[in-house]
Amino acid sequence: MSSPGAAGVEIRVAGHLDPHWSVSLGDLAVIHEPDGTTLLRGPVADQAQLHGVLAQIRDLGATLISFAMTDAGGDGG
Repeated sequence: MSSPGAAGVEIRVAGHLDPHWSVSLGDLAVIHEPDGTTLLRGPVADQAQLHGVLAQIRDLGATLISFAMTDAGGDGG
């Protein structure tokens, strides 16, 4: 659920992350792509939450491939 003023993000990492990481990653959707990457998509309330998500990805040892801001909510409509 996106909050007013929330920005959307799309973060792509190498490999397929287990979907249970969604909760730890701020409830971002965990989408396994056919190319072997994982797309994390959803809203972030503020930069503090975004930094927390990026730190969690780092702590998992996942390789960050790309990062993009999207329209509010980042649900890809």
